[in-house]
Amino acid sequence: MSFDPINRRLSDFLELAVPSSDKKQWQKETLEPAVKRFPERRENFQTDSGLTIGPLYSPEDLTPQDLDYNRDLGYPGEFPYTRGVQPNTYRGRVWTMRQYSGYGTAAETNQRYRYLLDNGQTGLSVAFDLPTQIGYDSDHELAKGEVGKVGVPICSLADMETLFDGIPLDKVSTSMTINA
Repeated sequence: MSFDPINRRLSDFLELAVPSSDKKQWQKETLEPAVKRFPERRENFQTDSGLTIGPLYSPEDLTPQDLDYNRDLGYPGEFPYTRGVQPNTYRGRVWTMRQYSGYGTAAETNQRYRYLLDNGQTGLSVAFDLPTQIGYDSDHELAKGEVGKVGVPICSLADMETLFDGIPLDKVSTSMTINA
């Protein structure tokens, strides 16, 4: 009888899937064959601070005094948010899709945000105009010619209320970027 993957039971495949018992076994039996097929893009990977990034970190890399589970790692959706801000991480809420946008008035930008959300965007990234970014109200003499030009002007709480009117902020994450 020939091998028929379509009519196999999941348990048949699970018998073949034996996880590594330690980091050395993982490196030899899992990582090395993968690297032979798909070589790593670089010899060394580093953080922006120049720290070397290893291919895997496991409990074997820690000593008991290095980690206080609740203080340092915690649970998803709880402080210190090391494992994400959502309790069910990306099983319940996929990556947030944002488009950096804002222009004209708060009301015009609100219409744009509603359009974007209605068409699949899942988060907002507010683009503020230059006067707002540097702390000037729209009627300040140094704001002349810049109001609403490269982002939305926000001068008051009322402007923010207009900007987010009708947008369910408990369901839509929002970032506010200042580039000045």
